[in-house]
Amino acid sequence: MPTTIILDCDPGIDDALAIAFAHGHPDIELAGITTVAGNVGLARTTANALAVCEFIGAAGTPVTAGCDGPLVRPAIDARQVHGDSGLGGAMLPPPAGGPAPGHAIDYIIDTVRAAPGEITLVATGPLTNIALAVRREPRLADWVRGFVIMGGSASRGNVTPAAEYNIWADPEAAAAVFRAGWTVTMLGLDVTLRTSATVAVQQRMRDLGPLGAELLLPALAQYRSVRGPAGPPVHDVCAVAWVAQPELFGLVPARVQVEVAGQLTAGMTVTDFDLGGGGNALVAMDIDVEKFWAVTLATYTRVAASLGGG
Repeated sequence: MPTTIILDCDPGIDDALAIAFAHGHPDIELAGITTVAGNVGLARTTANALAVCEFIGAAGTPVTAGCDGPLVRPAIDARQVHGDSGLGGAMLPPPAGGPAPGHAIDYIIDTVRAAPGEITLVATGPLTNIALAVRREPRLADWVRGFVIMGGSASRGNVTPAAEYNIWADPEAAAAVFRAGWTVTMLGLDVTLRTSATVAVQQRMRDLGPLGAELLLPALAQYRSVRGPAGPPVHDVCAVAWVAQPELFGLVPARVQVEVAGQLTAGMTVTDFDLGGGGNALVAMDIDVEKFWAVTLATYTRVAASLGGG
């Protein structure tokens, strides 16, 4: 049986690629998408989620808008990484439909409450929506089947030496989420930076018809993420890939706390693998990169075929 997920995201280039993966993998049922301000503002992340869904044939997936800024700090976007549109060089048609009524926080609570133990919550943006949802309904931590994030790092950051962007953008929210009483499955920079879309990977994407030519390749071409020499990493895809095929990753139990007061370290995910005090997270420290890309490209091939390409 596929795993049903809600994807809370801030599209964003790699969020868009994660949406396409979640739609295309046979072991994931994408129940809904919620959006948050992050890589670009809320209006743009919401429009991007709608546009991507319509483009990949997932127009029936509800997209519900959430918070337009962090809990207490000013919003700082990442358009210098994702471009003004949030999708790099991809120029998708404007969405024909609009977001679902209501707020993301209510959608998350109501949807999970209606199916306790059945829905995995996946977050690939700042954790503002999740923090407010679990604050309003603490039982959410018990009702979800699992909670997975792309965010954080057990080592160094990408937006500062200490912090990864999704955590740094709203560290107070992230701190609350890690204290919520659930086990956070954390796919952070320790593995995501190893998922470079190499020349060989991008050559495979050229065979995917409009999906490759109009979304994947132009988006990646202008993705100004911290990257290795091999190409841009597809961070957010790791979170949905773990849901579909967890054997791709090696996870280590840990206790993760988020720094909120440091002048130089705000947003740092302080990761302790010595569990004398008990753990609250499973932190990805290893990835089978070759198998990750085999799975990801096979998933995109399924999406491309449904669109008449690939």
